Amino acid sequence: MRYIKKRRRALGPEADRGLASDPMEGVANLFDIGLVFIVGLIVTLFSTYRLHDLFNAESEMTILKKSKNGEMEIITKTRKKVEALKVTRTMGKGEGHRMGVAYRMEDGSMVYVPDDSALK
Repeated sequence: MRYIKKRRRALGPEADRGLASDPMEGVANLFDIGLVFIVGLIVTLFSTYRLHDLFNAESEMTILKKSKNGEMEIITKTRKKVEALKVTRTMGKGEGHRMGVAYRMEDGSMVYVPDDSALK
């Protein structure tokens, strides 16, 4: 018994408080766990939607996004430049020139045949 009492005195007044005396110690651990969870979630989302090409400087990609209300958006990435273009009905209006004819083949492929005036 003498040994235990001497040991407590040797540790000083901090021995009486115990290990769980700081309430913020548990919050810091929860914060660390939350950060690990968020990083894991981001990595999972990028791999699920195959968006890892977004960080590749040499890759080029085009994404066509359609919202529930029918609005369409074209997102293009060329090297380090990302552009978003909202598609509206007024974009295709106006006068234009016939450039040629496109045919859909029986196997599903498409063939474009330019007009003679389009070649000049």
